[in-house]
Amino acid sequence: LTVLAGFVETLQTLPLDDEERQRYLGLMAQQANRMQTLVSDLLTLSRLEGSPLPSAHEWVSVDLLMQQCEQDARDLSSLLWTQSHELHFERDPGCQIAGSAAELHSAMFNLIGNAIRYTPAQRRIDVCFNVVPEGGAVFYVKDQGAGIAQEHLPRLTERFYRVDRSRSRDTGGTGLGLAIVKHVAQRHGAELSIESQPGKGSTFSLTFGPSRVR
Repeated sequence: LTVLAGFVETLQTLPLDDEERQRYLGLMAQQANRMQTLVSDLLTLSRLEGSPLPSAHEWVSVDLLMQQCEQDARDLSSLLWTQSHELHFERDPGCQIAGSAAELHSAMFNLIGNAIRYTPAQRRIDVCFNVVPEGGAVFYVKDQGAGIAQEHLPRLTERFYRVDRSRSRDTGGTGLGLAIVKHVAQRHGAELSIESQPGKGSTFSLTFGPSRVR
């Protein structure tokens, strides 16, 4: 808001040429989009905390979820980076998860979006959904990013917690994505796990119990 107000005042008071005006308007649009994303994430968290638990009898197609996530991931990678990532999507076909399609997509794509934001261009990102032998299933996102030091891992799902504030600001993150993932996981009886080492990348996984998967 401070940035927007400052640029509005500049546009109102200073005679600017077309190039300067377009540059200021572009920066204003960037800040407006950032605020819009932040408000959207806050509203999502509010809905998750205040709404009834998703039904355990409504089944969501994993094939459709993964297809949607893959398309969104390729779009985001192209938008944020001049050279896209090496994205690999795999799934056991024909699976379904009991719950809310919108919430599940939000959680899955938050994990994918983080990997895209914090992994340098052209490196590999794996997104997989696998049924496990003892029942249930695991969705995971594995990246080749910078990795995260162990002392940060327990706090990653806290609202607005940032490992690197300047880096998060550069990539447009809100600091709410993993909080959303945690809430969605809890509402679907799933467990969020995080494994990471500096210099070796990170793996974020959601493990769903047998009663939620068919």
